[in-house]
Amino acid sequence: MAESAAKPNKQEKVGEVVSTKMAKTIVIEVTRRVQHPQYRRVVKHRKKFYAHDEEGTAQTGDIVRIVESRPLSKLKRWTLAEVVRKAVVVSDTV
Repeated sequence: MAESAAKPNKQEKVGEVVSTKMAKTIVIEVTRRVQHPQYRRVVKHRKKFYAHDEEGTAQTGDIVRIVESRPLSKLKRWTLAEVVRKAVVVSDTV
């Protein structure tokens, strides 16, 4: 009975932040490699997800982990879990 009362497993995805221009929302692009069904060649599939970022911790170029959640808006169905790797910032000082 304890197993049925346990919290259900939620999906997690890891991807790169491509936009932080909205308030409390980030856009993540998740890339996965799959084999083409007919040609048997490995191809990349990309999909964008909108995620809730309450504190605004993620920046463009960061690698982040997102977790599915209840619908927060028309497009947002994911929440930022953690920033896996920060993006490298290169300054243009000459």
